[in-house]
Amino acid sequence: MRNRLHPLRELLLARFRESFREPEVVFWTYGFPLLLAVGLGIAFRNRPMEQIYVDVEQHTSAAAVAEHLRGSPGFTVEVHLRQACRERLRLGKSSITVVPGEHYTFVYDPTRPESALARQRVDDVLQRAAGRRDPIPIREQQVQEPGARYIDFLVPGLIGMNLMGSGMWGVGFVIVDMRVRKLLKRFVATPMKRSDFLWSMVGGRMLFMFPELGIILGAGVLLFGVAVRGSIAGIFLISVTGALCFAGLGLLVACRAQHIETVSGLMNLVMLPMWLLSGVFFSSDRFPAYLQPLVQALPLTQLNNALRAVILEGAPLPAQAGKLAILVAWGGISFAIALRCFRWN
Repeated sequence: MRNRLHPLRELLLARFRESFREPEVVFWTYGFPLLLAVGLGIAFRNRPMEQIYVDVEQHTSAAAVAEHLRGSPGFTVEVHLRQACRERLRLGKSSITVVPGEHYTFVYDPTRPESALARQRVDDVLQRAAGRRDPIPIREQQVQEPGARYIDFLVPGLIGMNLMGSGMWGVGFVIVDMRVRKLLKRFVATPMKRSDFLWSMVGGRMLFMFPELGIILGAGVLLFGVAVRGSIAGIFLISVTGALCFAGLGLLVACRAQHIETVSGLMNLVMLPMWLLSGVFFSSDRFPAYLQPLVQALPLTQLNNALRAVILEGAPLPAQAGKLAILVAWGGISFAIALRCFRWN
């Protein structure tokens, strides 16, 4: 009798072929993460000192004040009439207005970070021009090295975000799309276990994870000089655990959804808190203490923290056991519930 391959292998092969027959799937899986990494890397690359735009209100001593400021690096100074200064400040064309006189008046918006910084730097320059001296000499030591830049912080977050998005959409959306097209009903008549089908969806997701990880991390290393201080094996294992976790969440979201709109809304509901709170683009430590229990319970937070610890700090993999345990718990519980609640139609 002709040998038959195990249903799981057949389903994995079918999933692999189906995906690569769709050019848009290839783009969103591999092309989009690369473009995102390159675009954000260019946007947040190391740049020269940003210019501070200062307006000096028209006055007999305005020219002298402007000259003092222009003598220090990082200032772009213009002299305008009072009304023009206020209008430019309101429109964001300047960060601060200096009103000369017997004393200086600084007109600025303290809620704008660039204005608050401008106030400090302008005051320092003008006070020194008036003769102020520091009682204690200061020496500066500027450091610019891989590992301390924003792009170094960003790359692990992009890896985590992409693993979450691909796991949720690549599993949950596909299942509901097959249900809508009545394809799942055909599997009922086959001698295939429900677990085989669900594991094939998770396994198919894992096949696509490896190139995704290589593309984003490789782009960071080759294009922006991101320093990988930890072991590649550790990064790989953390990424696999994260991908399995989010594939399980994708299965759970899709196990009963009947419409594309329903599963899209549910997945956005699940992912939105993690986009905002889990430290993709800025550190999750910035959120107040009363939110930290929620922030630290999110799987993407633990995935991003583990990736950054290994990639940027060179932390050993055993030190990330607690974070990995949270990911395994999320993924295992989600898959178990999905397996129990899954319906073909």
